[in-house]
Amino acid sequence: MKPASRLIVLQLQVVLAGLGLTLGGCKSQSHEGAASIEFTQVPPAAQGGDERVDNIAGRVHGSRPGEQMVIYAHSGPWWIQPDPDHPFVSIRSDSTWSTPTHLGFDYAALLVEPGYHPPLTLDVTPTVGGLVTSIAIVKGSGSPTFAPTKPLKFSGYDWAVRMVPSDRGGSENLYDPDNAWTDANGALHLRINRRSGLWYCAQVELAHSLGYGTYIFRVRDVSHLEPAEVFSLYTFDEWHGDQYYREMDVEMSRWGDAADQNNAQYGIQPFYVPGNVYRFKAPAGPLTYTIRWKSGSVTFTTTHSSHDGAAGSLVAKHEFTTGVPTPGQEKVKLQVYLVPSDKYPLQEGGEVIIDKFEYLP
Repeated sequence: MKPASRLIVLQLQVVLAGLGLTLGGCKSQSHEGAASIEFTQVPPAAQGGDERVDNIAGRVHGSRPGEQMVIYAHSGPWWIQPDPDHPFVSIRSDSTWSTPTHLGFDYAALLVEPGYHPPLTLDVTPTVGGLVTSIAIVKGSGSPTFAPTKPLKFSGYDWAVRMVPSDRGGSENLYDPDNAWTDANGALHLRINRRSGLWYCAQVELAHSLGYGTYIFRVRDVSHLEPAEVFSLYTFDEWHGDQYYREMDVEMSRWGDAADQNNAQYGIQPFYVPGNVYRFKAPAGPLTYTIRWKSGSVTFTTTHSSHDGAAGSLVAKHEFTTGVPTPGQEKVKLQVYLVPSDKYPLQEGGEVIIDKFEYLP
């Protein structure tokens, strides 16, 4: 994703990097002599999404005038609730509080003093400090449930097709499972189309992580992509923000700017760190994108593809040796989505075809 689209959020996240709290039941932290928080209503444990909302409620013992509650739900990052425009929850005269919340696997309730400015998302578990005087964390109720996906076979691997919205690209994107399919020759098709005035994108995720090794993607011509379209090949670990979700990207896009001659980039998170993004011009025609990931380095390579699929002449190459993640629960994701562009909004949508994915340990 374009560095500017997440700059503000990531700057807030990095301030909190390295902080953590072990989850398990209801955990509470507070300054010495400060108030304590209890939960009286806990929503289900479930993968988050805009389509599911429930209520969370509790009580504060010993709060001071002017203090308020801030609620986060944990699904991947910690997301502020109920939405970024309403980050504070009032404490009633009887010391109770409640608010709607999108679902997560865990929930955090923060008691904060006046003047606190809550980050919209957190990569690590919130802790007491500064204007945060007390925190309670609880696991969601019941057995965890996950967002529905549709299974798909591609290049001999099992993939899951996304069906629920996401905020990749800095704004909400909708997904249609019918926008991802394989043809009679086994090639994967991903498209963006319009239905009832709304754009629908496509994403597939590998069923399991692969770790260190070489990832090879043979892709047909994507020079037709509109300025607001993005085609992304990347790794992502939903559950470990401490290594910036182990995100390593190859992305084809002009990020809404038709004048940008560089239409592709390699990157590792966080994108706002100088040197973590390498932009280049990807020519028309079929290309092979390779990610070679090993301890302490990740090397991205783009080459021309011949008719028989063999790698040809070099287009671009770059190695990152700083901030390279170690393996965890990261999975490969292939995705087409759109970014906001007032000057060049999406007009027709489009389709990307990936002929083959290969992994070499």
